[in-house]
Amino acid sequence: MKEYDVIVIGGGPAGATVATLLADKGHEVLLFERDHFPRFKIGESLMPGTYWTLQRLGIWDKMKKSVFPQKNSVQFYHKSGRAGAPFYFKENEPEERAQTWQVLRSEFDKLMLENAAEKGATVQHGVQVLDVLLEGDTATGVRAKMADKSVQEFRAKVVVDASGQSTLLARKLNILETEPDLKNAAIYSHFKGAVRDCGIDGGATIIMHTREADSWFWYIPLPNDVVSVGVVGNINYLLLDRDKGPQAIFDEELAKCDALIPRIRDAEQLFPVKTQKEFSYKANRISGNGWVLIGDAYGFLDPIYSSGIFLAMKSGELAADTISEALRVGDLSQEKLGSFAPHYLQGVEAIRKLVYAFYNKDFSFGAFLKQFPECKNEIISILVGNVFNEDVSRLFDSMEQMIEIPG
Repeated sequence: MKEYDVIVIGGGPAGATVATLLADKGHEVLLFERDHFPRFKIGESLMPGTYWTLQRLGIWDKMKKSVFPQKNSVQFYHKSGRAGAPFYFKENEPEERAQTWQVLRSEFDKLMLENAAEKGATVQHGVQVLDVLLEGDTATGVRAKMADKSVQEFRAKVVVDASGQSTLLARKLNILETEPDLKNAAIYSHFKGAVRDCGIDGGATIIMHTREADSWFWYIPLPNDVVSVGVVGNINYLLLDRDKGPQAIFDEELAKCDALIPRIRDAEQLFPVKTQKEFSYKANRISGNGWVLIGDAYGFLDPIYSSGIFLAMKSGELAADTISEALRVGDLSQEKLGSFAPHYLQGVEAIRKLVYAFYNKDFSFGAFLKQFPECKNEIISILVGNVFNEDVSRLFDSMEQMIEIPG
């Protein structure tokens, strides 16, 4: 049986990134994707920090020519409906790196995966990976249900789980842990003909609290006069304590969001609302002998700062470099394959702390910056994604004078 250098499970941003970079280094990569692209996916906003990875992947110029709206800032609305000052990325970044995009995932993911194939990865659609094969505690390949319904086994020196929130390998090994204070859920849809801001603010991500701050809405402009709108709140509050369907709950929360009501009053909802729940989790380790977890297959924080795609791509990039070196020296141990983890997790931790600050009802960015105006640049750094090469610890030292941030 043929043995590949690397088998990648999943063709989303994490899987496409690791497959592209490993194939570009000359490794033999086989990627299995369950779906046929394009396909619908939520999580539509990029952070500017994806710039470096997009450049390495060779698709930055394609993004610049795309129809995706440019994103130059993030803006928060108070529960009263009052708008806070936008956080413009250009305050911290050179012009080219200060912009990013709001993407249709159906088109963005397709672009990413086609790029992986162009760089030499073997990509197979319509294949469901059923299991990761283990010999003792070492991954040796996968068992997969092929497009023709046959079940086959494939061997690899390294298995990369990029299966997203299916978290195939972490569930098999029972190593998933939930964030105890981030048990949230989301209800979302797309709207056509909603109000959009003008000029530099036209593609901004807008975050709007409801009146009692029990939930918040995202507002993400997309191509073709479409806006992605979703409400997020504690799962008990949003879904479990109500004897109503998701659409009725969405409408109830919308009625409590004074900033959002006029924006979508005359808009057309394009499809019935969808739900997503319990999405804050992580595995208690990122690697093992012969295997690595990346993207949502390792963990997911929260949608609040749109960090999902950014962290998926960054973990794929760091893992690709580590796996390539591990293959070169013939060391496929847990320690070697996971050697990128401390650097990666340092960045994740900065975002996680800012997530917890947002959900504290005693915290607001406006009040915080009145007391600590010198911290604005650190907040922008996190919203940009400069969490792997900048020290933002001063920000949290100041925040902890106002609120408690879980360790």
